[in-house]
Amino acid sequence: MIRKGLLSDLFIGVGVKKLAAVDADPLSSNQHEVTGSKPLVQILGDQDRTFPSGGTDNRFSATYIWLGGEQEAIAEEGWLSWYDSRRNDPKRSAEWRLYYQGNSITYMMTPGDVLFVARRQNDHVLFIVVPAESTVLSQLLWLFGIEEQQQIQFVVRDIPVDQTNELDFAARYILDEIGIELEEAQSDQLDALLERFGNKFPTTREFSALARSSLSHIDPRDDADAALMAWIEQEELLFRRLERRIVDERLRSGFLTDDVADVDGFLSFSLSVQNRRKSRAGQSLENHLETLFDAYHIRFERGVETENRNKPDFLFPGQVEYRDATFPVDKLTMLGAKSTLKDRWRQVLNEAIRIQSKHLITLEPGISENQTDQMKASSLQLVLPQRLHKTFRPGQQKWLLSVKDFLKLVVSRQ
Repeated sequence: MIRKGLLSDLFIGVGVKKLAAVDADPLSSNQHEVTGSKPLVQILGDQDRTFPSGGTDNRFSATYIWLGGEQEAIAEEGWLSWYDSRRNDPKRSAEWRLYYQGNSITYMMTPGDVLFVARRQNDHVLFIVVPAESTVLSQLLWLFGIEEQQQIQFVVRDIPVDQTNELDFAARYILDEIGIELEEAQSDQLDALLERFGNKFPTTREFSALARSSLSHIDPRDDADAALMAWIEQEELLFRRLERRIVDERLRSGFLTDDVADVDGFLSFSLSVQNRRKSRAGQSLENHLETLFDAYHIRFERGVETENRNKPDFLFPGQVEYRDATFPVDKLTMLGAKSTLKDRWRQVLNEAIRIQSKHLITLEPGISENQTDQMKASSLQLVLPQRLHKTFRPGQQKWLLSVKDFLKLVVSRQ
């Protein structure tokens, strides 16, 4: 089980390239071959692998992953062939090529998409395809420490063992996007905190309060950004631990009724797990923000209606002032809160018509420049905890607000 959480615990190396027509088009691709693969020798090796049984193979087990826009993630298991096309001609130097399967992911590839080939420590390979100029591309480039200069040839990077570079919230967020979920650290301590709930989920507000009370040494007035991140991370650890226990118990009870598989029951249970994760994350962020605002004696209301039945997550100082036509507009502030953005940030633009320049806080790292440029053009200011700013490109970081910056702004208006 991963305790400290290093990227090198998970990966040996990664290669990234921009797909050309010959790579992605089934009509052009030469037997589903990825061109420009020679640099992959650095991470995939230059020999067939020998197995304990005594046989050799030139295949890697693989997970094919497509990551696109909102709710658009598809994965399929299969294999990749890493093959020396000149193996039967000893007079010629080796020419290693990467062949992929035709499946639902590879049929979606288009020229200009970006491909990541990442070799896990267990020799399993992730074949990840993402659209160009997308947020998920920015996130993966940051995770693997690769400059944003994709070429037709692979750019390859070994993953060094670096004890100072632990997998933080941003890294775990991105790993979760590609289906890698880390084990909880300090499970015994977490179980002691969760004992009061048994194997049932408490309300999200109760869970948020538990996370904060278990970190009683943290004072949000010392460092609002650090406090918010600590609370969020602690609640995430607690939630995943309790979820694992509850799911384990349900799986052990099985999905059989009179020896007949309860497929509908299984699908319903799986969907409930995913929906709970999504809804809890957003509510958790709002709960902790509410505590922050109280700590700084800021006047606000949560989820009150403005117009057209719109309900911004937070309105400062409140609904009465917002509806008072004589109250100065420059003293009003609106904050949307979304733990993840994808393309949903536009939803907040019409939530408080009187307030032209709006604010939105998120926990999503590495949002693409294309997206943040669109936010600027829409008079939407992005707010993130300071620790997440490093996942953005230098030009973007100058524009971002920290939680501390936002609190100062609101306090000055009150």
